[in-house]
Amino acid sequence: MRRITEHPILEFPERKVITFYFEGKPLTAYEGDTVASALISNGIQAFRESIELHRPRGMFCAIGNCSSCLMVVNGVPNVRTCVTPVEEGMTVERQLNRGVMP
Repeated sequence: MRRITEHPILEFPERKVITFYFEGKPLTAYEGDTVASALISNGIQAFRESIELHRPRGMFCAIGNCSSCLMVVNGVPNVRTCVTPVEEGMTVERQLNRGVMP
């Protein structure tokens, strides 16, 4: 996992490790992570494609204001993964663009 484990100022308390599924593949995260941060810590940075040019999009604003992190979570489309907590057993998939802005 790609994570900061030591920092000169911040402390990182131990948290429960959970399993979630990205496009059918089991991944691990810590309880309290957002879906986006859990994906990034597992090396996944492209969450979707831009509608017109099909360029990869990932976490951009990290506060739920943009549409770069929209994904399908537990079968629900257009979930803002940067502000959605990851949960045990959750399923996450990239969202296919169909020419309609979410």
